[in-house]
Amino acid sequence: MRFFGSYVGTVRGTGLSWILPLTLRQNVSIRVRNFETNHLKVNDADGNPVEIASIVVWQVADTSRALYAVDDYLTFVRVQAESALRHVATTHPYDNPADKGLSLRGSTDIVAEELAAEVAQRVAIAGVEIVEVRISHLAYASEIAQAMLRRQQANAVVAARSRIVEGAVGMVEMALDRLSERGIVDLDEERKAAMVSNLMVVLCGDQPASPVVNTGSLYS
Repeated sequence: MRFFGSYVGTVRGTGLSWILPLTLRQNVSIRVRNFETNHLKVNDADGNPVEIASIVVWQVADTSRALYAVDDYLTFVRVQAESALRHVATTHPYDNPADKGLSLRGSTDIVAEELAAEVAQRVAIAGVEIVEVRISHLAYASEIAQAMLRRQQANAVVAARSRIVEGAVGMVEMALDRLSERGIVDLDEERKAAMVSNLMVVLCGDQPASPVVNTGSLYS
């Protein structure tokens, strides 16, 4: 309520209230609201263009500051939320293949907490309280999406190959140990090397192996 241009108080209670004549009243909703920011195109910490958006849940905590501290608190909250989203997105890489440190895709909850704290700090002057902020959209920009997809596929292939080689080495080692322990066959170093080579080809190959049966001597 304002009386001749001066703020005189806020009525939060329900029921019938008596106010001075000539007092101007303006209703301000203190219900919880939410909105989704625009899909912003920003560069992450590695300089890659990404598209990002978030959902902001907020409410007015101080009605007088919401009306008198800023020109339009609705527009103020939206603009400051997008500004904070841009800043947070530029401080982290989109993805971290080595799983070291924070990334926008791998640490969504932590990034959302950072974003909520920054938005709350920016809109505190308007008497607004931030309830929750969540990332609603995150993707590489269209101009680099295909290149990044190929990089992710290459990383997945390398990781799978590393796992296959690690398992194949263990199987070859186990086969040599079992043959030696049971005395099934006595192989010299050259034949062990040939056996290791053959087993690695069979275990690591993409296509099923076509075995060749040796009907002569092992050394022929």
